Amino acid sequence: LPSHTFPRLNSYSLHSKSLKMSAVARSVRPFASRVLSQKLPLAAACRVSPAARFPRGSVRSFSQSPFMAVKKYTESHEWIELADDGKTAKVGITEYAAHSLGDVVFVELPEIGLEVNAGEPVGAVESVKSASDVNSPAAGTVTQVNTVLDDKAKFINESPEGEAWIAEISVKDVAELDSLLDAEAYKATVGEE
Repeated sequence: LPSHTFPRLNSYSLHSKSLKMSAVARSVRPFASRVLSQKLPLAAACRVSPAARFPRGSVRSFSQSPFMAVKKYTESHEWIELADDGKTAKVGITEYAAHSLGDVVFVELPEIGLEVNAGEPVGAVESVKSASDVNSPAAGTVTQVNTVLDDKAKFINESPEGEAWIAEISVKDVAELDSLLDAEAYKATVGEE
């Protein structure tokens, strides 16, 4: 490209731009200091409208979907998190279960297409201490498995309620999740605060 197509920056043009920017900053400063110097009661400064609050037990989702991510727990230490589509959900074991099991050495993943009822095994976790079935919290069909766990079973100890989910299922009846525990109720059953 010819050199004449790009404007040449010299020290004068750079200095001129920085002077303009500092003038803008100086003009805003009196306004900002006036606003910040007002003494407002802490309650007024922190007040949130009821419409902005989220229902108890829900998890904040940043999508445009009308569904909010819903995470529920079973008394046998499994969790299920409904996706934004409101139809599929990931299933795994809780942090409490992972801690109780100790170092996980093997994870048995289900077959894709497996149909399960609530309470039926959707996989198994084996640790140096013991082995345990992972039961599905809801009825559905397995649509995906977390193949990372085939090679790195101990990942469950690192992120049991996050990236170390075991299976994704297409939930047959979403209303079935209503009978499960929310985060507060689950923590109460395991004695956590």
